[in-house]
Amino acid sequence: MPKTISIITPVFNEALSLVLFVAEVEKVFQNIPYHYQILFVNDGSSDNSQAIIEQLANERPNIKFLEFSRNFGKEIALSAGLAEAGGDALIMIDSDLQHPVDKIPEFIAKWEEGAEVVIGVRVHNQEKNIWRNVSSRIFYYILSRISDVQIVAQSTDFRLLDRSVANEFKRFGEHARITRGLIDWLGFKRDFVNFTAKSRAFGKPGYDKRKLLKLAITTFTAHSLFPLKFAGYAGLAIIMFSGPLGLFIFVSKYVLDDPLNLNFSGPAILAVINLFLIGIVLSSLGLIALYIGSIYGEVTNRPLYVVRGRKE
Repeated sequence: MPKTISIITPVFNEALSLVLFVAEVEKVFQNIPYHYQILFVNDGSSDNSQAIIEQLANERPNIKFLEFSRNFGKEIALSAGLAEAGGDALIMIDSDLQHPVDKIPEFIAKWEEGAEVVIGVRVHNQEKNIWRNVSSRIFYYILSRISDVQIVAQSTDFRLLDRSVANEFKRFGEHARITRGLIDWLGFKRDFVNFTAKSRAFGKPGYDKRKLLKLAITTFTAHSLFPLKFAGYAGLAIIMFSGPLGLFIFVSKYVLDDPLNLNFSGPAILAVINLFLIGIVLSSLGLIALYIGSIYGEVTNRPLYVVRGRKE
């Protein structure tokens, strides 16, 4: 019996592209031996996206939808899709056609070869947006340096998950989430598909600069405690600098009677003392941050472990 592939796509004011998106998906599955279903997650669209989705669902029994009561954000929409969709494998893809639908057979082939997570990696973007390209490279560079999990540069939400991975994903309970980051945290056997992001067929991107900045901050704080510990690191650096300097000044001026004739003034000595005390305060904040990090780890309530297989 052919396996079933679930296509999960979040929708936010994509009315103009939905019919074309469905047509592209249908064209792909005409040439591969799989059943498929499409799950639209309408994330509070203000245009007539919902009316079009309902029309498509009435015409095609393999099209389902979720309609949110308001806009909750793409990450929540993807999480809802992963929780609700059936199928042996689930593919997350944008409905604005920037993710190339014709790459779906390549994702499925990687899955059939044994990959449990297949990640779409954007190697080129047809939309000439210098700000986005530069900020994206900076984002992934910083994230790769501070993240607690392996993050692949230019990886996207365009990815396939085996059913077992989707089941494990549903165990996450945190609200401030980055879907791709949580999937990377889960591990499992991964493979990659490179693609060129196409220009949007219609409309404007749903993510403006403000939303992208918020997404970046959420990603940093959700997948690394480094920002929380930064004050502690800075404090230690200040102590390591000001401590020996202060000791040198004290010994030179008050013990050896300034043999090098450096003539340290009172304000200079006071500045070094203040700098040392600031280092103490920042180090204390860093220590507090360790406890806050422990609280954060408990509150997020992530699974202690993930089992790929077992024999009983």
